[in-house]
Amino acid sequence: MNKLKYLLSYRSISHGNPKEQILNFLTYGLLALVLFCSIFLLWDFSFGNVGSGQDGFFFSGKKDKHTLVLDLTHSQEILLQSDAAEQRIERNGNCTFWDCLNIYKCEHDRLKVYIYPLQEFVDEKTDKVASTLSSEYFQILEAVLKSRYYTSNPNEACLFLPSLDLLNQNMFDKHLAGMALTTLDFWDRGENHMLFNMLPGSAPNYNTVMDVTTANAIIFGGGFDSWSYRQGFDVSIPVWSPRLAQSHAPHATSQRKYLLMVAQLNLLPHFLRTLKELANSQPDKIQVLGPCESQSPEQSLDFSLRCSFVNHQKRLDYPHLLAKSKFCLVARSLRLGQPDLLEIMSQNCIPVIAIDNYILPFEDVVDWSLASVRIRESELHSVLRKLESISNVKIVEMQKQVQWLYSKYFKDLKTITITALEILESRIFPLRARSSRQWNSIDTNSHATFNPLFLSSLAPKSQGFTAVILTYDRVESLFLLIQKLAVVPSLQSILVVWNNQKKSPPHLSTFPSISKTLKIIQTQENKLSNRFFPYPEIETEAILTIDDDIIMLTTDELDFGYEVWREFPDHIVGFPSRIHVWDNVTMRWHYESEWTNQISMVLTGAAFHHKYWSHMYTYAMPGDIKQWVDEHMNCEDIAMNFLVANITNNPPIKVTPRKKFKCPECTNTEMLSADLNHMRERSACIDRFSKIYGRMPLRTVEFRADPVLFRDNFPDKLKRYNDIGSL
Repeated sequence: MNKLKYLLSYRSISHGNPKEQILNFLTYGLLALVLFCSIFLLWDFSFGNVGSGQDGFFFSGKKDKHTLVLDLTHSQEILLQSDAAEQRIERNGNCTFWDCLNIYKCEHDRLKVYIYPLQEFVDEKTDKVASTLSSEYFQILEAVLKSRYYTSNPNEACLFLPSLDLLNQNMFDKHLAGMALTTLDFWDRGENHMLFNMLPGSAPNYNTVMDVTTANAIIFGGGFDSWSYRQGFDVSIPVWSPRLAQSHAPHATSQRKYLLMVAQLNLLPHFLRTLKELANSQPDKIQVLGPCESQSPEQSLDFSLRCSFVNHQKRLDYPHLLAKSKFCLVARSLRLGQPDLLEIMSQNCIPVIAIDNYILPFEDVVDWSLASVRIRESELHSVLRKLESISNVKIVEMQKQVQWLYSKYFKDLKTITITALEILESRIFPLRARSSRQWNSIDTNSHATFNPLFLSSLAPKSQGFTAVILTYDRVESLFLLIQKLAVVPSLQSILVVWNNQKKSPPHLSTFPSISKTLKIIQTQENKLSNRFFPYPEIETEAILTIDDDIIMLTTDELDFGYEVWREFPDHIVGFPSRIHVWDNVTMRWHYESEWTNQISMVLTGAAFHHKYWSHMYTYAMPGDIKQWVDEHMNCEDIAMNFLVANITNNPPIKVTPRKKFKCPECTNTEMLSADLNHMRERSACIDRFSKIYGRMPLRTVEFRADPVLFRDNFPDKLKRYNDIGSL
């Protein structure tokens, strides 16, 4: 288009007016200069940035002289002197992101990868090629080139990817490959470089990492064990199989002919003997297959077929035969990483991993316990007994997870490559990282139940809890409760929520003198939901909501309740419990306060919960539940139990056997819960809330948490919690 524009401009110039000759001369000279520059730029663009043939393409971003061309006709030949003294720098087995990666090169808000131009490294004397570009590695380079991670400018790159194919150690010269890496422009002992290798090692040792001097480079490896894998630095990837392109995954079902299928060809002899013995004793549960004998001595083995060790004439199509079994075995062979794993997953068969210390693909983010079964090599003889203990419901769930993981992360080389880069990006830019649930959950929609407070360890004990006391006008009872709470070791602070707008709270100087922080907030409206407001004064994760008349709880009971909450921070943990029951006469839910062994709710008049639930109650309560509670002055505790149970699908936890929670100094006329209409409204609340949620989220359990040695006949000084109340 630029050239066409210049030609049209040339034709429009006037030649007939003599007075304009000088101007025309200058115009022609300027036009010639523009045409020369245009032709030069077009030539540079055509031959520097665009590939030719079927495999030629370019990145859709900035096109400059650094843009990679995936065309072998543009490959540059680099001569290597194999007899020259090599500066050999062994692989650093202790690399971490802090000492082998220059994080300051990753200045942008996302990961950027520079790919070296296609180069052919040749021994100057023997003309031996260091490595030949395979179709698989070409697809990996192509995936990076077309991804959002690619940059054509090495100066803005965070990581560098050589075009040297190191996928299969059998297919490259490890000495020449090591020399080739050191000749790379930005190598610098492998810093900020990443290398793909699926099949490491060679006979007779078959090391779990390739025998090349990779120095400080990040290895995307397909055969790591726990000794060679540098946790948080390397990335474990699967071994690709070319047979996966033709495979089609069957539906998840527990109705399959065999319990276990063994179709791996390269099993170690002693494992194969054990499996054959199992197949001979229980042929209806396990099938062991091997290679098919060649029709003639000239024919090589056909790896797309399998034959039984009993009937060699019956040939089965592989990997489609794996769809006949619920579980499929991946056991140890000379190399840890095997293409069998992806072939098994492609047929929706649950992998049984019998390889000790094997680092599974993407193990840092993928929860393989949801989609596989691991068994020790020494326990292979008992594999059937272990698999038989898994229910059909669990099998179908695991099959669905296998199918989802395969389609999400393993279905082709492009998907594998992008997943590996995302894992690296999440390490370098942790704020961009996905959560474990997002990596492993099939259904991440808002209706799915999950634990939003999943913690890998206990909540910190040193932080303690904040006691939030909702009160109206019972000053004497309030002061007594504050004095009792102040001596609880795990208490950090007390927040008094004064819910009376007609009367000011007592002056702070009249409150009991305690060693813990005490704050008072007077609300603008008298609402029961005020007890759950996420006040900025609450600095702890744990909140104890407690009424001003609950003065019978002991120090040990409160301290023990907090310890239970630390182990279950996503649950409501409390003392008074209730249950919901279905009334077949009225066809409605009924609120039951009678003493039973079953519970489905814990009243928040004395209960621990995470402050996350206060935010959810205030800002994310479904429907008009919160407004209804505030208008009717009832059921705020039921609403909180519904909220938590609906999100986590977990019941509350009752602690200690105490069941009586009546204020000895309070008359029944003062207590809100003494009204019969109050109880009827609570039954109506359960019925109303269940309709808003569209289901009954409350879970009924027979469970209570008591201290260790609580009922044992031990001296009190040996018990951590002595003062635990009775019924």
